[in-house]
Amino acid sequence: MFPSVNEQMDVIKRGASEIIPEDDLVKKLQRAIKTKKPLRVKLGCDPSRPDLHLGHSVVLRKLRQFQDLGHEAILIIGDFTGMIGDPSGRSKTRPSLSLEETRQNGQSYFEQATKILSSKKIQMFYNSEWLAKMNFADIIRLASKYTVARMLERDDFTERYKAGEPISVHEFLYPLAQAMDSVAIEADIELGGTDQKFNLLVGRDIQREYNLEPQVILTTPILVGTDGVDKMSKSLDNYIGINESPKEIYGKSLRIPDSLIYSYFELATDVTNQELAEIKKELANPETNPRDIKRRLARTLVTMYHDAKVATRAEEEFDRIFKDKSLPDEVEEYRLGAQNGSQSVVALLTTAQLAASKSEARRLIEQGGVSIDGERVSDANAGLPDKKEFVVKVGKRKFLKVIR
Repeated sequence: MFPSVNEQMDVIKRGASEIIPEDDLVKKLQRAIKTKKPLRVKLGCDPSRPDLHLGHSVVLRKLRQFQDLGHEAILIIGDFTGMIGDPSGRSKTRPSLSLEETRQNGQSYFEQATKILSSKKIQMFYNSEWLAKMNFADIIRLASKYTVARMLERDDFTERYKAGEPISVHEFLYPLAQAMDSVAIEADIELGGTDQKFNLLVGRDIQREYNLEPQVILTTPILVGTDGVDKMSKSLDNYIGINESPKEIYGKSLRIPDSLIYSYFELATDVTNQELAEIKKELANPETNPRDIKRRLARTLVTMYHDAKVATRAEEEFDRIFKDKSLPDEVEEYRLGAQNGSQSVVALLTTAQLAASKSEARRLIEQGGVSIDGERVSDANAGLPDKKEFVVKVGKRKFLKVIR
């Protein structure tokens, strides 16, 4: 039913930051093989952001690896804890959500997560199923099992306390509530990013308090975004969404710095360890053009979330636009009404939402970022050409066919 312990550990340790404690994981795997009972591997899901990107996929891929090894994946949608707001890595109190918002986001999370996870060996729970049933006496008893001093060992709390930033009492309850999830489902292993390490360790302590065998925790690295600087984040616009179009996934993948190529292959794809070793060797060769390997990465990612044929078309379209300077296969059309047929280029960019404002439109023109039928527009006061149709290009990726 299960591969050998050594085979499993080779898979599990790939791309893992820490396994705490590793000896306990080995023992749990040995027991699973002996009893033919799969381990219960838990991942808590933050419902505050419904759209998943490659940064989220790192830990989801690790959970999929456990599934492929024969173990049981358990997704905990934090609809109840979402109303508290996870303070991990926050420099200030995080806004809470309504139960309805967390439920809607949680369902969207699950639908996207199953693009990565197998739907056969998975269970999903909302943690309101047990947390909402706790009364005030239950919460007091739970809170008594952990100290304020231990809570303040957490980096983000420590920094906020020293800086005089407010820390609400309810934020101390978040790690305890997350720990109760591990108690409720009797987790054998819990996964999370390195920023979740404190919360996962609290889970081990609270499981002991409830006379359960402590879970092993496995943390995964935080994926750096396409800017090569910050954690991948939609708010920073340095993300690659798993639900994005093939064109967007391909184009964004080519924008990552060369220094991130290997880590993206390791953390965000399913290429084999042998292929990883070959990629590392190629990248170390000064005669290798990193762009060739980056194109392979882009094809791989598009194939994972769409398919191989679509990936090939995305690459061909990219080459037409950027190498051959041709138009993409599909260009959005915009029809000019009689009332705006004589408007300026600036007005068109604004009304067609190619620029957020007239001042931005002028700036784009002044910077040489706007062309019509392949000719750069240099005059910010220019009118539209007297043609029945023409193509406007803004920046490198925005095209619009204008029809009178």
